[in-house]
Amino acid sequence: MDMDSDSQKINIKSQEAGDPPVPMDSENSSAIKKNDGKENEELTNSMKKLQVEESSSGSGQAAVSNFKRKPVIVIVVGMAGSGKTTFMHRLVSHTHESNIRGYVMNLDPAVITLPFGANIDIRDTVRYKEVMKQFNLGPNGGILTSLNLFATKFDEVISVIEKRADQLDYVLVDTPGQIEIFTWSASGAIITEAFASTFPTVIAYVVDTPRSASPVTFMSNMLYACSILYKTRLPLVLAFNKIDVAQHQFALEWMEDFETFQAAVNADSSYSSNLAQSLSLVLDEFYKNLRSVGVSAVTGAGMKDFFNAIEASADEYMETYKADLDKRRAEKQRLEEEHRKENMEKLRKDMEKSRGETVVLSTGLKDKDERGKAMMDEDEEDEVEEEDEVFSEDEEGIDEDEDEEVGRFSF
Repeated sequence: MDMDSDSQKINIKSQEAGDPPVPMDSENSSAIKKNDGKENEELTNSMKKLQVEESSSGSGQAAVSNFKRKPVIVIVVGMAGSGKTTFMHRLVSHTHESNIRGYVMNLDPAVITLPFGANIDIRDTVRYKEVMKQFNLGPNGGILTSLNLFATKFDEVISVIEKRADQLDYVLVDTPGQIEIFTWSASGAIITEAFASTFPTVIAYVVDTPRSASPVTFMSNMLYACSILYKTRLPLVLAFNKIDVAQHQFALEWMEDFETFQAAVNADSSYSSNLAQSLSLVLDEFYKNLRSVGVSAVTGAGMKDFFNAIEASADEYMETYKADLDKRRAEKQRLEEEHRKENMEKLRKDMEKSRGETVVLSTGLKDKDERGKAMMDEDEEDEVEEEDEVFSEDEEGIDEDEDEEVGRFSF
């Protein structure tokens, strides 16, 4: 009976594949090999139907073709009190006065009022105070969580800008006043990389010029600017703000001439001054490839020089930074392709091993169900025992009552 059933199965498979039925007497090794070849062809066809290679290569080509030369993304960051919001207001005003097609985005959820109008405002999507109440957070935690929530839908922001790309020259992005929330958070990295993978992106670091007159404070700002450059891997422009209060020429001299900075540091013999003196030699190469502009957010001085530096940085992005970005993207796609091939090879081996039969995976759910049934049976047994005990007690009580009645009416 078993041989007959097996032969009937083979006949059915050959009929489905388009071959004539194999007679009962002609089952030999050649027929089995032929049948195995048909099964391998079916496996190959089923693997081709997945079309994973085409989809993965198509997505990579689409990501490269979606890159646009314009507009240039300008992400404005700066320490608290450096005049970043006022500087943003001056940039927006300059774009209107100079007939520059600009687009404004606000990423600070905690700001109460903005001196400029924003085309995309995070406050329209996320309510900062509600986030603090729901998650029981403080001010910084509320800002960070709001930015994380907004980053989950940032692909929609990119699509909106892409639709208007032909009508824009610049996209000005204002970031939270707490600079570390944007520069060192996962959401800040997601937003920056999303911009950089689609448009030329430049980081504008606003420096408080009067407070940087101290060599130690100046070195602290330069170290933070260097860390931002390493973190984002994007062109960086230093905007020395408040030049209407103090000129920034001293900063340019310190960056260009090492001996001038040494003379300024020698006036102080503290440990921080000695450390700043040593670090100035380390940052010499950093200064050579850095663009610095003096601006005034109040008077509007230096706006033309700032936009010239942004254009030069955008050209540098297209020549240098985009090539590095494409290289990193290609490496990521290569690793994903290798991982996909490994998974496909495992799938092929599993399909050849199972030969199209149904495979039951042990997920542990069946054992849980059996344990659950066993527990339910135990509970039912316990309930039955309790009911038996109750009934037995009731019966004893009835017997005692009956004995009392019998004793009471006995003659």
